[in-house]
Amino acid sequence: MGQAEATQQTYHRKKGKSVYDITIMQTPKIGDIKGYKVVHRLEVEASSHSEAIYEVYRIFNVRDLMPKNTKARFIRTGDVLFFDEGLGGKTYYQLQTEGWIKIGRVHVR
Repeated sequence: MGQAEATQQTYHRKKGKSVYDITIMQTPKIGDIKGYKVVHRLEVEASSHSEAIYEVYRIFNVRDLMPKNTKARFIRTGDVLFFDEGLGGKTYYQLQTEGWIKIGRVHVR
């Protein structure tokens, strides 16, 4: 199997669903607006960004669903989700009081 076929298989499993590579970024102290660090990376199968965000939020707000090997805490206001879709682009969403808002980009250190 060639690399193009492997990539195609990774990102399109079921009809209408894609596998999103999502990175969770949080600041070391709750409430900080600078100093985001990568705390967890996962793949989520969903039909849209909204559905993928819902799944990540659900997983990271129920203690029993959170992965054991994560540095992440419960998701809260200010946290960022980074969607890396390869050639499809990169998208950042930040949880704000109004809900998940698409933002330009974030500095990660």
